[in-house]
Amino acid sequence: MAVDFELLRHRLEDERERLIERLETYCQAVGQQDGNGHKSEDEAATESLDSWRQMALEKGLRVQMADIEHALHKIKEGTYGLCDICGQPIAPERLEALPWANLCYRCKLRPKNQITISLSEQSKPPIKSTEVRIC
Repeated sequence: MAVDFELLRHRLEDERERLIERLETYCQAVGQQDGNGHKSEDEAATESLDSWRQMALEKGLRVQMADIEHALHKIKEGTYGLCDICGQPIAPERLEALPWANLCYRCKLRPKNQITISLSEQSKPPIKSTEVRIC
């Protein structure tokens, strides 16, 4: 199965735009929350739980955004489709299912404490994703 990198690049860019819209919606919702200090303990507890859920959702969106930015950077660098750990090609089926995948299936399944990066990988500067500031 051949990988259509142009199609995957478009999918990554579309997903990036979708995430930006979701983050903007999230930030607008957070900005419109009622600041009324006259709440019962139950209301305050429910609001606190909702706030924690929203923060977890936002964190997940931002992590996914960083993964997408990393994949787009790898496309520009010509390293897209290669595992960040072992340097081997990532299976086309994996990239089709998850275009922002940066690890081959074998490395993804390794326990994190067993992952070692080769010396050539250690000498590369860290990739800085394009910061998307919404809130």
